[in-house]
Formats: sequence, C-alpha cells, structure tokens
Amino acid sequence: MLKRTRLVAAVGVFLTSIGAVLATHIAMPRQASAHEDHGNFSAGEPGDPKKPARVVNIKMFEGSGKMGYEPARIEVRRGEQIRFVLQNDGEEDHEFILATVAENRKHAEVMKKNPDMEHDDPNAKRLLPHGHGEIVWKFTKRGTFEFACLIPGHYEKGMVGQIVVK
Repeated sequence: MLKRTRLVAAVGVFLTSIGAVLATHIAMPRQASAHEDHGNFSAGEPGDPKKPARVVNIKMFEGSGKMGYEPARIEVRRGEQIRFVLQNDGEEDHEFILATVAENRKHAEVMKKNPDMEHDDPNAKRLLPHGHGEIVWKFTKRGTFEFACLIPGHYEKGMVGQIVVK
C-alpha cells in the first residue's frame, strides 16, 4: 500500500508539473513568423498552382556596388494570378518578399536583428546563389506593392521592385 501511495503521489506531482509547463507555454507571448498574419496578406493571397497563371521571370543580381531585380516594375490586373519564376544570378543569397512598402521596411528592421532569418512563406522566398524558386500569387487588391530583399544592406543597395495592381 505504501508503494501505491508513493506512485500516486509521484504521478500527481508529474501531472501538476506538466500542467504548469503547458499553462506557461500557452500564456507566454510567442514571436510570430516574419509574415504571420493569420493568412492575411496585403498584396492578395497565395495562388493555386493548379490554375492558369501568367509567368513572370524575375532575375536577382548584384555587381558594381548595386543589387536589384530584372524587371524592377511589373503591372498586373486585379484578380490575376502570377507565377513568379525566381532566379538568383548573384553570388550572394537574395530574397523576394512581396508586401507593402511599410511592411517591408518594418520587417527590414527585424532582419537587422536576425540576419540569418530565412523565408519560405507564401509571399516570400530566400534563394541561395544561382538558386531558383517559384511563388504563385493571386492579386486580389488594387494598389502599389513592392518586392524586396530584406537581407541587411541589400534593400539599401537597390534590391527593391514595384508591382502595380490595376
């Protein structure tokens, strides 16, 4: 009977400890991912890769003290789905992050504190040198948006582009 009492007491302590850990974890604020906003994106929504899309090839590059995208300006129609085919022609990592100017500037500050943060969100992709990737995006909102590389120093060297949704 003594062994059983000790076992019950040990199980009770264990369960109380687990409950305290879980309660602390649930109550503690957690840092959201760079682009977490409960699935809401300023420039539209993730596209459906099974549906037709206009292909836009984007090259990322650096050289002669400059960095950038080619093309650096794109026009789309509201409701249009675009398949961005991304190619990093540079010797450094680069990103393609689609958001508003304000959102990208805010996130650039976060990147200064966490320069190794990688992006593989529906609206963002980080590519290794000579790497490639794709983003399928449906533009559901009119306005002017930007795509940018937020690796510290890249935005400042011109790694930014504009998307105008009409």
